[in-house]
Amino acid sequence: MSKHAFAVAFLVAAASAGAGCSSAGTSGDQIAFGTKVAHDGLWREAAFRFEKVIAADPKNARAHNNLAVALEATGEFARALEEYKKALELDPHDSYIRRNYARFAEFYTSYTRTTGKAGAS
Repeated sequence: MSKHAFAVAFLVAAASAGAGCSSAGTSGDQIAFGTKVAHDGLWREAAFRFEKVIAADPKNARAHNNLAVALEATGEFARALEEYKKALELDPHDSYIRRNYARFAEFYTSYTRTTGKAGAS
């Protein structure tokens, strides 16, 4: 499975699992739309949607997780790491967030070792 397909799979699973947990209808709509456009490969639009949710609800761990996935897909690895950490801080028991973070941390460690850089921010 390609890196992007893997990311979409985690994003869709995370959005599905959290669909009933949205704190506001508009946040849920933004997450759903962001997930849909991410599935279509429109990662910057997805990131925009997740950022809107975070602006309205900074403690929405799923939105931080989904933003991290979108940032990772666009190569913004340093920002993705920040968002994964924030999501994990907000909801350390969420298994999807924990798996996404662990997968990304493994990739990012290898990436920084082989390239000597922290990625685009």
